[in-house]
Amino acid sequence: MWTTLVKLDLASVGLALSLGFIFVVLFELIRINSYRGQTPPGPRPLPFVGTIPHFLKSPMEFIRSLSQYGEMTTVYLGKKPSIILNTIELAKEAFVQNASSFSGRPPLPLLIWVTEGYGIVMATYGHSWKQQRRFALHTLRNFGLGKKSVEERVTEESSYLVPEMLKSEGKPFDPQHAIQNAVSNIICSIVFGDRFDYDNKRFAYLLEIVKENIIQSGSLIGQVFNLLPIIKHFPGPHQKIYQNATELKAFIREAVKTHRETLDPDSPRDFIDAYLLEIEKQKSKEDSTFHENNMVMSVSDLFLAGTDTTATTIRWGLIFLIQNPDVQERCHEEIVRVLGYDRLPSMDDRDKLPYTYATVHEIQRCANIAPLGVIHETIRPTKLRGYDFPQGTMVMTNLAAIFSDKEHWKHPDTFNPENFLDENGNFFKPESFIAFSLGPRVCLGETLARTELFLYITSLLQRIQFSWPPEPQSIDMDGIMGVFHFPQSFNIICRSRDTKE
Repeated sequence: MWTTLVKLDLASVGLALSLGFIFVVLFELIRINSYRGQTPPGPRPLPFVGTIPHFLKSPMEFIRSLSQYGEMTTVYLGKKPSIILNTIELAKEAFVQNASSFSGRPPLPLLIWVTEGYGIVMATYGHSWKQQRRFALHTLRNFGLGKKSVEERVTEESSYLVPEMLKSEGKPFDPQHAIQNAVSNIICSIVFGDRFDYDNKRFAYLLEIVKENIIQSGSLIGQVFNLLPIIKHFPGPHQKIYQNATELKAFIREAVKTHRETLDPDSPRDFIDAYLLEIEKQKSKEDSTFHENNMVMSVSDLFLAGTDTTATTIRWGLIFLIQNPDVQERCHEEIVRVLGYDRLPSMDDRDKLPYTYATVHEIQRCANIAPLGVIHETIRPTKLRGYDFPQGTMVMTNLAAIFSDKEHWKHPDTFNPENFLDENGNFFKPESFIAFSLGPRVCLGETLARTELFLYITSLLQRIQFSWPPEPQSIDMDGIMGVFHFPQSFNIICRSRDTKE
């Protein structure tokens, strides 16, 4: 009899769980349908996980498909609807004309876990973000951002990069480390006051874990964490993200300790020195957000943003230049005609090198390293094109659609520098080119990135010819989607240009 009762109880529990699950799923379907009637059209979401599985299956294909739903598309990151802006007109309306409503950042659980809410790039819109961004912009300018001094640093670094690339002349090699190190050295010289040699093993390891975190944060494990942040208490691949972030912060704290011990208040050397002085200056103010934790994350933000974005763009650039040897040769001929082989380029040469400058921009357009931009969030209830969006609605820009809009580009679907040249062969920038975003959240390092991209790419094309190795290589142009859009690892061959041509 006892066995019969146990079987009945188990059957009852199983039935109750099954009915409960069915009820929850039905409730979720009703809730989703209710939302879909009030938001812009979009792909049908699945219960609980939304459209994340569609995205993870083929990220770039999914992003490219979003514009078919109209000027705005709704996707679901889990249970929550998010809005995708598919046109330049809508992006301007939201982020420029209605900037006061659309300039927030969502509190993504994974980022909160590793940053504790500090820093600049992903900090929520408010007093701390305003203080930190204002200070960062002011300090970066003081240390040369947008001035000749930073340009000189990039030019000097390019004189190290070119020989580094030619170390394996005529042999296949992966250019990732050399490019990443060269780009990172510029922000390092501003933030830490020093550059790192290409054979510095500790710094090479640091660059590797930074790249790993950026890829993992946008991968399946990053999406799962944002849906179920409770997994932070359990073992799994997400713990590696936290471990990597901790190692980067430890590297920065070590640099801060050294700076504090050698600080000269009358002669700050770099961003860390300036921040230490600001902490002291602001310590009596109750509303100050200047303290070591914010400093570490602000330095981390500058380091991350000043390294992988530009380095990734240059790596995509090498792929496009090798795939389009006619463009590579035309750039080289223009550069040599204006500069010769011995004079390194400067930003003043842009007008004299219109085809090369257009090529740099075309690389950015086709690389499209942040195809959905950086996530914004509404900071108050607001309207856009007749739709009501509550506070906390995530909003993204579909740069894949904007950068391939047939109404705004002469050659939207092919790599062609003519997209940035007028009928007289002079450089011009279409209004749809918003690689650095718009409004108050525009990229903090835009000036630095523009300088690095032009000077590095021009210096490389001046002295090196790039080609594929003889063995076949499969290049998936959809690349790898993390926080940024990366190319897969690839090998190239570099050959020194004959300076006696």
